[in-house]
Amino acid sequence: MPSWQRTHTCGELRLDHEGEEATLNGWVNNWRDHGGLVFIDLRDRYGMTQVVFDPNTDEEMHKVARDLRSEYVISVVGKVAPRLEGKRNPKLDTGDIELKATKLELLNRSEVTPFEIGPEAEATSEEIRLRHRYLDLRRPRMQRILDLRHRVCKTTRDYLSERGFLEVETPMLGRSTPEGARDFLVPSRVNPGDFYALPQSPQLYKQILMVAGYDRYFQIARCFRDEDLRANRQPEFTQVDIEMSFIDMDDIIGLIEGLACEIMSGILGRTITPPFPRYTWDDLMRRYGVDRPDLRFGMEIVDITGLAHETDFKVFQQAPSVRGLNAKGAADRYSRKGLDELTAFAGEYGARGLAWLKVDANSFTSPIAKFFSEEQAGKLREAMGAEPGDLLLFVADRYDASHAPLAALRHRLGKELELYNPDDFHFSWCVDFPLLEHDADTGHWVARHHPFTMPLEEDWHLLETEPEKVRAKAYDLIVNGEEAAGGTIRLHKPDLQAKVFSLIGLDEEEAQKRFGFLLDALKYGAPPHGGIAMGLDRWVMLLAKLENIRDCIAFPKTQRATDLMTGAPSEVEPRHLRELGLK
Repeated sequence: MPSWQRTHTCGELRLDHEGEEATLNGWVNNWRDHGGLVFIDLRDRYGMTQVVFDPNTDEEMHKVARDLRSEYVISVVGKVAPRLEGKRNPKLDTGDIELKATKLELLNRSEVTPFEIGPEAEATSEEIRLRHRYLDLRRPRMQRILDLRHRVCKTTRDYLSERGFLEVETPMLGRSTPEGARDFLVPSRVNPGDFYALPQSPQLYKQILMVAGYDRYFQIARCFRDEDLRANRQPEFTQVDIEMSFIDMDDIIGLIEGLACEIMSGILGRTITPPFPRYTWDDLMRRYGVDRPDLRFGMEIVDITGLAHETDFKVFQQAPSVRGLNAKGAADRYSRKGLDELTAFAGEYGARGLAWLKVDANSFTSPIAKFFSEEQAGKLREAMGAEPGDLLLFVADRYDASHAPLAALRHRLGKELELYNPDDFHFSWCVDFPLLEHDADTGHWVARHHPFTMPLEEDWHLLETEPEKVRAKAYDLIVNGEEAAGGTIRLHKPDLQAKVFSLIGLDEEEAQKRFGFLLDALKYGAPPHGGIAMGLDRWVMLLAKLENIRDCIAFPKTQRATDLMTGAPSEVEPRHLRELGLK
């Protein structure tokens, strides 16, 4: 065994170890030369221990210790001793002790790092940290996040395994099928001109597994989507993929509620109580403008269309729909400049304008206040639940066009006005989604989730006459304004599947061309089945209270889908392109 092999980690030693000899390995977090004694804080991913070098113990060792610098890698042997009274550090788990060094071995030096390996790194640009991700991942905060991610995975595996689920891997190289985003394509050298697609999800394979009789499947699956990125989206991501046979929606919802309770209890020590409230898609869109609202606070959208049409304000008179929000007590929080900023913000989400009213004791303050009679002003106060000091905000447009700006405003106001405790969690379900939605570009119906989603039985008769009214057996888990999981009950009846295909413009030949292997499988005794996928990255982001999903992925991509550390994507040698038959 090497002389530097550790006996303990840097987060392990306590007063119970007093007098014992220990060998620690790690990185020098910081050092302090007090003229005689040299102190260093030695760090590994388990914690930090103070080490003391005394010239009276070993003068040569002390000389080497004086030359140590941040991020040098060392091994140190010493005796565990209690710290002097008044010198204990309650912020460290090892803060009651120190290691009095008797032997030091310098394992490697480090150049000066481009940023501090600690909380100070948060002030460093993300670009620099991602370029040196190996240093960024060395920070205790990042190590805690990846440890949390590991524990979420382990809790999930244990929970599902205990309930009879099998973990089955599905292919990375598959066939390109339409699933709502662009595929990443991989050219085939053996079959020139043909391409594999990286999976957007294991959707079709897991349905094949149900046909094959594997009634409880799961996989912590890597997925790929070539789509525009944002703070909570990556081109490659991880989902906990689940599929079950001989079940219905309530079975899957109950399973996931149990898993959510297990994760919250095991990871955060928090108790949540199922069943979680369920809301229909129509209800959430009407009340919050989005199907994944943050329900840690209220501030519901109020429809005042009828009243608005009675006023002399032409914008309100001519708008198909007028809906608004009441920011309670916020009138003094937003100056005219602040209101202009809110108007511009709403414009980013499609609003053509933002009308506002500040509520006084007996009147409104606003450029549009003059358009309301005294009676209309009274009705508006009543409709909006308005009190002196409130700020009323309105979007006048088509009903569906007002959803996005009002939802975005509500989210922003909730945060700026501190309407909720950021440490709280709220779990709920969105159900009864529309099966189809209209594509304005093509004029055709498209599947809202995917074309294998089962319609609600009571809506089957509407498929022929009013497809826009057909609801899906689909369900999303909402946590603090994020979609934390989503799934559907699948179509397992070939005749009903053919009807849905026809509605979205897929004839039998085209359907066979795209999904032939699944359609063939469904002919051979497919059981009723359904599933759900939980976004692992998003779960970790929520549990760790992160603003950016990149912080919970070890090696993420930027918003331009590049890896700054390795330089991917990059050009390849011309001979590789020739081998693949590409120019």
